[in-house]
Amino acid sequence: MPRLCQKNFLRWGNREREWRDDETLKTIHQQLSEWERTAGQNRHPSPSYAVVDSQSVDTATMIHHDVGIDGNKKVKGRRRHLMADSLGLPLENVVTAANVSDAEGLKLLLERIQKRSLNLSRLYWIYVDGGYKGFELVKWVMDCFGWILEMVLRPQEKKGFVVLPRRWVVERTCGWFYWCRRLSRDYEDLTKTSEAWIYWASIRLLVRRLARTLTFQTSSNIFMGSNYLSILLILKFATKILGCLKHLLFYEKGEIFF
Repeated sequence: MPRLCQKNFLRWGNREREWRDDETLKTIHQQLSEWERTAGQNRHPSPSYAVVDSQSVDTATMIHHDVGIDGNKKVKGRRRHLMADSLGLPLENVVTAANVSDAEGLKLLLERIQKRSLNLSRLYWIYVDGGYKGFELVKWVMDCFGWILEMVLRPQEKKGFVVLPRRWVVERTCGWFYWCRRLSRDYEDLTKTSEAWIYWASIRLLVRRLARTLTFQTSSNIFMGSNYLSILLILKFATKILGCLKHLLFYEKGEIFF
């Protein structure tokens, strides 16, 4: 991606790894997510509930680190554990081997969220599927974080495709990833690089949304106190890399970019 940018804008390799390791990428994503919630959707910066799910994907042929087999989905590769807010925007993600259970992935997610400075003052409910069952897990989440873990199960009397309340939000987010060529399977040697590409994909989506919905009016502060100069600078930066991400991440109208 950075190789398509100007020479004085971003150097390939070093800067990408630097942003991944010092969590600059997460900071950019967090700020864009808050702007999308407040200015784009007229919501509170902090979500009132979150949804957790996992997605198993195949790995590329030469990838051997952190690779396992998901016996339920018959997938040999890795598993993406994702926590999304009420709009489907990723809050945190963890990539592990596919044989890591949903419960263990949830613990890794919440422990990582606890170390970050996310605005989760209104969060009190986490919706999950049947893979996160167990009284011990529910008790651990309540004791350590004060959040209620609730399972949303598929009605047994219904057949075929069923839209599940609350859970459809994170299912849609996982579906967005399959539009990304780089995320259609896991090509990365390191799991932390796989996690970084999920943020890149989400940043591209957020920039496109903000570009359509935001109007910069100095007479009314639609950003709830945010600095207009910083908003313009980060959107200018994000718009500049938008074209680069398009070629490396996404299918565009049926065409595949290699």
